[in-house]
Amino acid sequence: MERGLAQNTIISYRYDLIKYISFLKKRKVNSFNQTNKVLVNNYFAYLRGKDLEINSISRNLVAVKMFYRFLLMEGLIKEDITSLIEFPRVSKKLPHALSLREINLLLDKANFKGKLGLRDQAILELLYATGMRVSELIYLKINDLNMENRMLKCLGKGSKERIIPFGDKAYQSLNLYLDKVRPKLVKNSDENTLFLNSRGGRLSRQGVFYLVKLYAQKAKIEKKITPHTLRHTLATHLIENGADLRSVQEMLGHSDISTTQIYTHVSRKWISEEYYRAFPRT
Repeated sequence: MERGLAQNTIISYRYDLIKYISFLKKRKVNSFNQTNKVLVNNYFAYLRGKDLEINSISRNLVAVKMFYRFLLMEGLIKEDITSLIEFPRVSKKLPHALSLREINLLLDKANFKGKLGLRDQAILELLYATGMRVSELIYLKINDLNMENRMLKCLGKGSKERIIPFGDKAYQSLNLYLDKVRPKLVKNSDENTLFLNSRGGRLSRQGVFYLVKLYAQKAKIEKKITPHTLRHTLATHLIENGADLRSVQEMLGHSDISTTQIYTHVSRKWISEEYYRAFPRT
């Protein structure tokens, strides 16, 4: 895995390979030289039988193909048996976004209590205001914030740095967290991480996923919501309100504008729904 892959991608690939090796062991295959195309195809038939999403099956195939390529380069196998196996066709799903009513429910009505509640409110406000990925948020440091200009510095995929603005609500929540909460959480005066857990260490990805789910339930939002939903929601709302596509691309840290363009389809869907809801002769 030498291609500058994101840490989360590497973890996913490792997990995918463990599943593949477990599949081989159950079939008494103890060497990769004993594998063949039929066996690999059987593995993907096995994955399809588990009702996995096509994206997940495709990622499994990428992991296995990369692994066989590595084994061949290292001289550990004589042939890359995956070279002619085709990828399953991955359809581009429209990302799920919250409506303005739902995002207001989440951020205004979720009942943030106590010092951790105020921290959580700041996290949710910032996720929506900036569209940051979870991995970017948890590695934010205090000196990445420019509170005076309401901007922050973010290190994204491929170690690309970008500057992102944030609005009044996020500013107010952050100010409250920095003034009233973080000083009570910090255990080490040298700790520069912005968002801390109850033990004074860096908040984990799992911790952020948990709190997003928790407050969505408190706000009685029935949709399945993850931190990435807030990223999708920001992008959709910006484009619905006329934001320039290139600006949204820059803000989200997309290397390819085609990734950002998917939100124009979401926006068109919203426009269509609004039209048929409001037009009197439908």
